[in-house]
Amino acid sequence: MSISDIKGQIPEYAKDLKLNLGSVLNEQGAPGLSARQIWATALATSLASGNAALTAAIEADAGDALGEADVRAARAAAAIMGMNNVYYRFLHLVEDDEYQKMPAGLRMQIIGKPGVEKTDFELYSLAVSAVNGCGLCIVSHERLLRKEGVSRQAIQSAVRIAAVVHAVAGVLSFESAGGDAAAAA
Repeated sequence: MSISDIKGQIPEYAKDLKLNLGSVLNEQGAPGLSARQIWATALATSLASGNAALTAAIEADAGDALGEADVRAARAAAAIMGMNNVYYRFLHLVEDDEYQKMPAGLRMQIIGKPGVEKTDFELYSLAVSAVNGCGLCIVSHERLLRKEGVSRQAIQSAVRIAAVVHAVAGVLSFESAGGDAAAAA
């Protein structure tokens, strides 16, 4: 399966997603990011969005842009942020400062040694955090990236990729489940 195949599965009501998917997965449509960063961000966010067909298509179309370390880092970002986003979203939303003082007690070693450039891993983690809706994590990753000299344009590009990939994953999942909300109700 390829991105072209995925586009063919996107229904007319989501035509904008089809067009956006075509534009955000290249350096012209994702200014500030390298091809490797674009594809690893797309891979991490497709994993976070839970659509296996889209993930397989992204991996297939990424081709030589991603090495084994990049694929592992994208998968690791999706995995660790899947855990962290739940935990830190709770801390943010509970409005009880006592929880902030408690140690998380969660293993997060991959963040310190991701196997790729730290800023790249942070970029993938930011994109996954945007998909998962963790405001505390989004702020933390964005600030760290800006401190490391990553441009706002590059950060916006990563989040645009996350937004499109997540929306496409949702539409594909809906359509594969029958695509009829009225019948599902």
